[in-house]
Amino acid sequence: MKLIHKYRSPNFNKRKGNAILFIIIHYTSLKNYKEAITYLCDTKNKVSAHYVISQQGKIYNLVDEKKRAWHAGLSYWNGFKDINSASIGIELDFSYNKKNNRYSKEMILSLIILLKKLKKKYNINKENILGHADIAPFRKKDPGEKFPWYKLQNENITLIANRKNIYKSNIIKNWFYRNKIKSNKKIALFILSIIGYNTFEIKQNNYLFSKLITVYQNHFMQFNKTGKIDNKTLNFMINHFLNNLLTKS
Repeated sequence: MKLIHKYRSPNFNKRKGNAILFIIIHYTSLKNYKEAITYLCDTKNKVSAHYVISQQGKIYNLVDEKKRAWHAGLSYWNGFKDINSASIGIELDFSYNKKNNRYSKEMILSLIILLKKLKKKYNINKENILGHADIAPFRKKDPGEKFPWYKLQNENITLIANRKNIYKSNIIKNWFYRNKIKSNKKIALFILSIIGYNTFEIKQNNYLFSKLITVYQNHFMQFNKTGKIDNKTLNFMINHFLNNLLTKS
């Protein structure tokens, strides 16, 4: 794997802690990788990433992995709030509104190679390879609904949430009901919080709840992108929840 070190971003500082636990995948939302690199290397923008991958599959290293790049912003995952200090950020040369509106074969192949290298180097868990939207669901969409998570799952890089079909009856739902978690929305929020998502801001806000469900479906259920907690989504979440518990135990 050849890395290009031609461009360096000054937008970084020291990590608060040495452990790298996460990899966060972004899209640039700019018209090409050159414009993205220029933006990420401009001091006034106060944003950066460790890597940028072009449509042609070229990998540009902008920030040393030992440093804290500024890519995650205000974010949360499984109790972690300073994601920048514990992560590596990868920007993909993609925008919905420009000509680079597809995830090219070359780009995804380079991403897979880079992810495998980083995953092995830092012993990163599958469930900690996430999209920007996963850690900031109420303000971010990237890498979006077009991103082929299934290709990363097929390469055994990221988590397959529903690998084991454990859910056979209403036993689990009855457990939730007995513990006063009675509505589908409350069950979903409980599960999403256990998985790692930020559910604190939702309360009674149905708009934010729909955004969170959409983010979850874009990552784990791209065959059922409804934005709603329908039966298919709820049953899938329950399996995700049970697989999560079994994995941790």
